[in-house]
Amino acid sequence: MPTRTPDRSPSSGDQAEGLRQLMWHQRRAGPIARPVLRGDRRQPAAPQVAARRLRFVPLVHNPQVSDAGVVMERLCSAFAEHGLHTLVVDAADTASPPHELAAVDLSACVETLSTEVSYLAARGLASNYLDSSASLVDFLEALCRAAPRADVLLLHAGAIDLRRMFVGRRPCPVLLVGSRPDSLMPAYAAMKLLSQGLGPLAYDLVIVGDPPPELARQMGDRLGHCADYFLGAALRHLAMLDPLTPPQVPPASDLLRLASAQVAPATACLAGASGERLRGATARPTERPAECLSVRLSDRPRERPSERHLPLAIAPALAASIELPRT
Repeated sequence: MPTRTPDRSPSSGDQAEGLRQLMWHQRRAGPIARPVLRGDRRQPAAPQVAARRLRFVPLVHNPQVSDAGVVMERLCSAFAEHGLHTLVVDAADTASPPHELAAVDLSACVETLSTEVSYLAARGLASNYLDSSASLVDFLEALCRAAPRADVLLLHAGAIDLRRMFVGRRPCPVLLVGSRPDSLMPAYAAMKLLSQGLGPLAYDLVIVGDPPPELARQMGDRLGHCADYFLGAALRHLAMLDPLTPPQVPPASDLLRLASAQVAPATACLAGASGERLRGATARPTERPAECLSVRLSDRPRERPSERHLPLAIAPALAASIELPRT
């Protein structure tokens, strides 16, 4: 079985040159605004940015999945297929600490990695926005103000923080599991925590690894059955992601379907006001956002599987009926 390369990031000179080229494309001049003359009753057209609606995609952290950064890379590539700009906010316990200016000017800490991807390291940053009702809704509002150009906000965080951030909302979280059935236990624990605060939700599932298709199907069926029977939740889409696939390879069809369902409302909103932008997005050649994001995520601490799990009475039912492939 092939082994993962410990560091996929290019040299510092190649990274700086790539960022300079990306920023040059972003500095292209926009349309010239038409002045409103005296007596002219016609009003200038509203900017297309005003018609955008930010779509939140919560990515639930799983301590037994060590390739969450690869999942974020592939999701950004899938969102870019729709011509959408993604702001990646890594607020998990394994993320990099935020910049020291984050408490003063959050927008100044957002790094533009490409024309389709921005990045914000936010480990522990959400706690600064905790209000008297123990919610973190102000953190989402601060992120919206910090990245007004973003179409998708991909938020990687733990289940407890996500439950506090999305109070009063009905998100569709994306769960992560590994190639072994025991990784279902943290995923189910996250569903239970989210259901306690947000009620029954629909979830998407990404299996990170290269398990046999029959094993992947059993894992998805078992998690979906337990979620439906005990929590009233449901699994919507399932996608498999091999972390050893090069970032230059386009996303697989199952991951594209998952991403399309996540951004469908925002895509419909954009198509009504800026259809030309969406129709021409796939025609113009662009750099792969995954390549830029993998460089930024290369400095993230390596995630280590947790030795302790929440005591769940349903945990044996998740993996008991799943047969591991014989070696």
